[in-house]
Amino acid sequence: MATTNTDPEIITDKNEMRKWSRAMRSQGKTVGLVPTMGYLHEGHLSLIKESHNRTNLTVVSIYVNPGQFSPSEDLSTYPSDFHGDLLKLKSLPQRVDVVFHPYNLYDYNNNNNNNNKSVVIGNAIRKGENETVSSCVEETEAGHETWVRVERLEKGMCGKSRPVFFRGVATVVAKLFNIVEPDVAVFGKKDYQQLRVIQRMVRDLDFSIEVIGSEIMRDSDGLALSSRNVHLKPEEREKALSISRSLFWAKSAAQKGQINCKELRELVIKEINGAGGRIDYVEVVNQESLEAVDKINSPVVICVAVRFGTVRLIDNMEINV
Repeated sequence: MATTNTDPEIITDKNEMRKWSRAMRSQGKTVGLVPTMGYLHEGHLSLIKESHNRTNLTVVSIYVNPGQFSPSEDLSTYPSDFHGDLLKLKSLPQRVDVVFHPYNLYDYNNNNNNNNKSVVIGNAIRKGENETVSSCVEETEAGHETWVRVERLEKGMCGKSRPVFFRGVATVVAKLFNIVEPDVAVFGKKDYQQLRVIQRMVRDLDFSIEVIGSEIMRDSDGLALSSRNVHLKPEEREKALSISRSLFWAKSAAQKGQINCKELRELVIKEINGAGGRIDYVEVVNQESLEAVDKINSPVVICVAVRFGTVRLIDNMEINV
């Protein structure tokens, strides 16, 4: 264990991580897991606070998951600052007990994923450690070939333009759950479809884990916090405010009686298009099933994915009327 009240223990080996978690649970302590891809911001820290509120101990995983990137997406540009992440965790008023920082959780040897090479090299570069490429991969005889799919929930919205994304997310999160064996796992609602996919996976596969969705954290100007925001140029960031602005307008319209989802979508689309955003999708869907709805007669969420410059941003707004 760490020797101070603030320094988390860093574990990189999955067997050691499982051993630690089982030892803590054998003492009657509850364990919370906050899965992240690093480059932590206030949104991540709010998830950690939520874990502290619900459990005795908190594990933060930092792992850039290659499996959720398609060959056309540049894995190597995903921002990383492991040292900075540790400093942020140490500054928290409540201790993070463990940082689980595995080298790699999926062996792509003999797998037909086209970005295998960039996956391994990317992990070694981002970790900033003097490791050979081979040391970043779990050694198996023939590579991994098992994937977890949540077939219906993964199809729409982000699943249309990122067809391997949720397969990669669900598989690695399932592995994290099997390794850490948490009582509670906390995810942000900004990745709304991801949250519902994970919750459905946990239900369907009988994981004994409570999956919590934590509210979106926004900057003072309304922009949803994201590690990718660092790549926005100043003028792009200003234009990106059209996303949250339009979502708040749509929610206000719904609260005033507008239940026609087409009208709400058009309100959001007009504002974002006017700011020069390239829209991937704007959808009004049921909060649980993620199925598109025409009129609001149950809790819905407006989900948006849009590009400003080279940066793809997602955001959403729950409407409970």
